Amino acid sequence: MGHARALIVDDEADIRELLGITLERMNIDVSAAPDLATATRLLRTEDFQLCLTDMNLPDGNGLTLVEWIQSNRPHLPVAVITAHGNVESAVRALKLGAFDFISKPLDLAALRKLISATLKLAEQPDITVSQPENRLLGRSSAMNTLREMIDKVARSQAPVHIYGESGTGKELVAHLIHDTSARRDAPFVPVNCGAIPGELMESELFGHKKGSFTGAVADKQGLIQSAEGGTLFLDEIADLPLHMQVKLLRVIQQKTVRPVGESREFPVDVRILSATHKHLGNMVNAGTFREDLYYRVNVIEMRVPPLRERGDDIGELVASILKRQSKQLGQILSISPEALNALKQYHFPGNVRELENILERAATLCSQHRIELGDLQLRPNTTHAVESAAVTAHADMNPAAPQIGEKLGDALEDIERDAILKALTQTRFNKTKAAALLGMSFRSLRYRIKKLGLE
Repeated sequence: MGHARALIVDDEADIRELLGITLERMNIDVSAAPDLATATRLLRTEDFQLCLTDMNLPDGNGLTLVEWIQSNRPHLPVAVITAHGNVESAVRALKLGAFDFISKPLDLAALRKLISATLKLAEQPDITVSQPENRLLGRSSAMNTLREMIDKVARSQAPVHIYGESGTGKELVAHLIHDTSARRDAPFVPVNCGAIPGELMESELFGHKKGSFTGAVADKQGLIQSAEGGTLFLDEIADLPLHMQVKLLRVIQQKTVRPVGESREFPVDVRILSATHKHLGNMVNAGTFREDLYYRVNVIEMRVPPLRERGDDIGELVASILKRQSKQLGQILSISPEALNALKQYHFPGNVRELENILERAATLCSQHRIELGDLQLRPNTTHAVESAAVTAHADMNPAAPQIGEKLGDALEDIERDAILKALTQTRFNKTKAAALLGMSFRSLRYRIKKLGLE
C-alpha cells in the first residue's frame, strides 16, 4: 500500500511549507493549494486521506471547504487551522463536520497527534453500531435514527452532548461513539459528576501534586489525564459546580490540564462526551450553568429516546435481558404472553434500567422459571406518571411554574427513596448488591443515600 496523501490549503507559503515538511516526515505525500478554487479542483480529480485547511482564504473560507467536502467527499477527514482564541470559528467548523481543529501558532507535537488520529480514521474499516459486538438493541425508527447519528459523530473529534431521561442508556451511547471511533484503542473514562463530593472534585478530575493539601501523600493522576488519547465521558455534567465549569472550559479550549498544586500545565488529548437528564439551556438561563461551556460541550447534540417512544422494541429488549439472566441463573427463563403484553403497555418512567430491574425481580419471584403477569409488580399509576413527566417537562421550559416542579420533585424523591429502601431491604442492606439491583454504581447509590437522608 502506498503512502497516505494529504491536501494542505493555506494562502501563506511559509505555513504550507511548514505543514508540508511536518507531514512528509510522517511519510505522508503532500499536495498544496493556496485558495479554495484550487483546493476543490484537486479534490475533484485526486484521492486524499486527509485535508488541512486554513480558516481564511483569498476566495472564501475554510468553513466553505468543510461544507463542500461534507457534500462531495463525506469520508474525507478535514481539520481546520484557526486563529488563536477564535473559539467560535472552531465550534462552527466542528458543527459543519470538521474532524478537529488546531490553533495558530501551530504546536507541531499537537499537529502530529491530530494527523495520526485523522489518518487512523481514514484507514480504519467501517465499524458501525449495527455490528454484533456493538449492539444497540431495537428496530424502531427512533433507534435507527440514533444509530445513524452515532456512526456520524464517531468520525469526528467534536464534543458531543447526549441528553435523555434517566435510565435510557446515555452511557451506552457514549461508549458506542468511542468504540466506533479512531480512539477506540485508547481509554474510555466515565465520570459521574454528581457522585464526586465537591471538595474532592478538582483533585479527582485534574489530579494533584504531592503535598498540595493535607492528605496528598503522593502525586496523583486525574481522570482527565487517565483518558489520554481516548474519550472522557462526563455523565450528569449539569451537576458540575460553577468553579469546576470554568476549569473544564479551559481544558477544552486550551487542551491542557493543571493538577492541584502544580505550577505547569500539561497538554492533554481527550475527546469530551457529556450527558445529563436535565435541560442545560434552562440552566444557562437560570445562571447555574455557564453559557460559554454550554456552547463548547454542546457542539453536537444527541437525544436518546425514552422507552415509551420505543414500543416496538420491548419484545427484543425483553428477550435479550431474559437471555442474559438465564445465563446468570443457569436456568432458561420465559415470559407469558400476558406479562409481555403488559410490559408493552407500560410507560416505564425509569426507562430501560427500570425494565431490567422489573425482569430481575420477576425472575426471582416467578415459579417454574416462567414470568407471569403478577410477577412483574408494575406500578398501577402509569398514566399519572406519564402526565407528571409531561408537567415536569413543561415546568422545565416554563420557569413561571416553580411550584408544580417543586411538588413533583418531592414526589419523585419519595419514589426514589422508596425504591432504594426496597433494594436495601431485599439485599439485606448490602449496598453493592443493592446498587446492582437498581442499575447504578456503588458510588452513585452512596451519594443518593446521603442526599436522601437514608444513612
